[in-house]
Amino acid sequence: MLRAPVDNVVAWGESLEQLLECKTGQLVFEDFLRTEYSEENLLFWLACQEYKKITSEAEMALAAKRIYTEFVEVDAPRQINIDCVTREEISGNLSQPGPNCFDGAQRLIYALMENDCYPRFLKSDIYQALLEQQ
Repeated sequence: MLRAPVDNVVAWGESLEQLLECKTGQLVFEDFLRTEYSEENLLFWLACQEYKKITSEAEMALAAKRIYTEFVEVDAPRQINIDCVTREEISGNLSQPGPNCFDGAQRLIYALMENDCYPRFLKSDIYQALLEQQ
């Protein structure tokens, strides 16, 4: 089991944003999501965060294709649950992907994690055990 600083573990309970700002928090949340077979949501969100940091157009195009192939396209290995309009919008953006190419889908996935997965994480044995270690 990972050991985390006291303030971090407590702060994770304040908001999903606090949890995701901490690398250890991300890892613990990913472990929890894996138990629910929904880690693709976090992995997609993190991939989008990294994607936004890319400055080279060539690298951006390659990364956009990788994210699309891994998470967005129908029957992708880690397909995220988004509506067909958002999926088609991303598909259309792939010819000239910009830094905001995945923003709509990323917002949807963040809301899904915040309203669905995160509350269950706070009640989970994984999180409660870390709190008790403090």
